[in-house]
Amino acid sequence: MIVEALKLFGTLEIKGKKHNATILAWANEVGGKVADVYKADEIAWCGLFMAVVAKRTGRALPIDPLWALNWGTFGVEAPTPMLGDTLVFVRKTAEGRTAGHVGLYVGEDHSAYHVLGGNQSDQVCITRIAKNRLYAARRPKYNVQPANVRQITLSSSGALSQNEA
Repeated sequence: MIVEALKLFGTLEIKGKKHNATILAWANEVGGKVADVYKADEIAWCGLFMAVVAKRTGRALPIDPLWALNWGTFGVEAPTPMLGDTLVFVRKTAEGRTAGHVGLYVGEDHSAYHVLGGNQSDQVCITRIAKNRLYAARRPKYNVQPANVRQITLSSSGALSQNEA
């Protein structure tokens, strides 16, 4: 999934009345209720990003994949997050409600996971997210787990993301 996700690296949300046609096309590619609901790139799109990546790699999607916390049912539980795992985080909205964020593990430092995801600073990029916000770590169902699925230790440089909305 990381290889497919990296093909989308740098995709940007467009502020204002215009929308990024690439992001909107992901909703049509995923289809179903996602295509019916997703009409503007101002709608949180981390779940959409994950859905298009999972679909392109032949993975089963969770129910209502636009809702980040629903990715807590994806694949199988990963007791220790490793390369390529899906990480689900909790966050608070501006109104104080609990919401989520989802992306892919590419590494970690002592206090944060390094996450490849969509809608991170309004783009597909890698950002640091505090470990204490982790809600679930899920691993794709592999017939044979690739040898490169392992923990990756990285330096703790770069800002810590506070809210990925």
